[in-house]
Amino acid sequence: MTSVRVSVCCAGAAGLELDCRQWVAMCGLLVVTAALGVGVGVPLALELRSSRLLEARLQVVRRLLREVPLIDGHNDLPWNLRRYLHNQLRDFPFSEDLSRKGPWAGNRWTHTDLQRLRRGMVGAQFWSAYVPCGSQYLDSVQLTLEQIDVIRRLVDKYPAHMQLVTSAQGIEDAHRAGKVASLIGVEGGHSLGSSLAVLRMFYQLGARYMTLTHTCNTPWAGSSLADDARGDVGRELAAGIQEPNGLTAFGKLVIREMNRLGMMVDLSHASVQTMVDALAVTHAPVIFSHSSALALCNSSRNVPDHVLQSLALNGGIVMVSFYNNFLSCSDTATLHDVIAHINHIRKVAGVNHVGLGAGFDGINLTPTGLEDVSRYPLLLAELARDRRWSSTDLKKLAGANLVRVFRETEKVRDDWSDRTPTEDWISMEDLDGKTYCRYPGT
Repeated sequence: MTSVRVSVCCAGAAGLELDCRQWVAMCGLLVVTAALGVGVGVPLALELRSSRLLEARLQVVRRLLREVPLIDGHNDLPWNLRRYLHNQLRDFPFSEDLSRKGPWAGNRWTHTDLQRLRRGMVGAQFWSAYVPCGSQYLDSVQLTLEQIDVIRRLVDKYPAHMQLVTSAQGIEDAHRAGKVASLIGVEGGHSLGSSLAVLRMFYQLGARYMTLTHTCNTPWAGSSLADDARGDVGRELAAGIQEPNGLTAFGKLVIREMNRLGMMVDLSHASVQTMVDALAVTHAPVIFSHSSALALCNSSRNVPDHVLQSLALNGGIVMVSFYNNFLSCSDTATLHDVIAHINHIRKVAGVNHVGLGAGFDGINLTPTGLEDVSRYPLLLAELARDRRWSSTDLKKLAGANLVRVFRETEKVRDDWSDRTPTEDWISMEDLDGKTYCRYPGT
């Protein structure tokens, strides 16, 4: 079929001042466009493979991303704002190409600006309100509030391009308005100071997911370090400090309160036991905002197959990280390594349970072909070469799966609207050996 189409196009070019390759591209695009009109039952990739034209595939991907928002689950730009600008946005040129500006130029930790978000057709971005584990038991709550504040101020600074969003419907509304839906995720349960009241206030300020742990255990949840013989866990055990491997009783209350609020539970960075415990407790789907498949890279930050199988039953989603060390377990990786993780999660959990969570601005090693936020269409165009990926499947990966999870989390919140806030305090047993910096007697 390919040779027939090419010969027809070239024949049509006879006598005209057009290069035959231009006619091939035009005919290929017409074939792709016609395939979209046939319906969901025809695999999009089958038609795309017949043309083998990248630009034709990109044209189709751009059309799909006008219909469904591309949603990335995790971006660490807010921490870079603190790191390089001390959260001072007055002279921050986010609307310009930051790869040519000041501390951002040539910096392997920075991958995001409004120009590149536009080129990448990013429809929604979860901005991470991250603070380091070293702030635990000190000023982590204050630092997290400051990071939520800088996210909100950044969005307010560019109202023509960005819109603060706190609901699934808000994502779709912002996308229709041509703005980047901007959402807040709190990265690390240490930000709570082990207080459910703080959790509720984070929700009031717009946080719509919380990562239960970062690279440290909290008094109520085990991090991925619990599955790793290195790092803080070994030092803590040597010091005789009891650390949780999974969720404590208070940790399970945190999950229930998140369900009641309508805040998504994020299990990236969690230990396998914490993953298992959370899946057993939650009434809403969970997310992994930036993780990959353990079967392809044996990192404690990745998700094992048995958890992927449970995730399918839960209805949740793994948003695949672009960090080389989580993709290939080495410093080098390519776009095809990302695709391998996407396809593995699809194979084990199903196409309804995979998404994108690059982790840009929080990683310094990116896959060849996916160097910054402008490159998402290339990833989807390459996936479209595979006949298993229909237009509907690509839409699910791009953002529809996350919107579904968000809506189901909101439904649990609405179903629980008559429940009162949990007023329990963390037990002294959980706090054994740990001291928060706080006023005595409170």
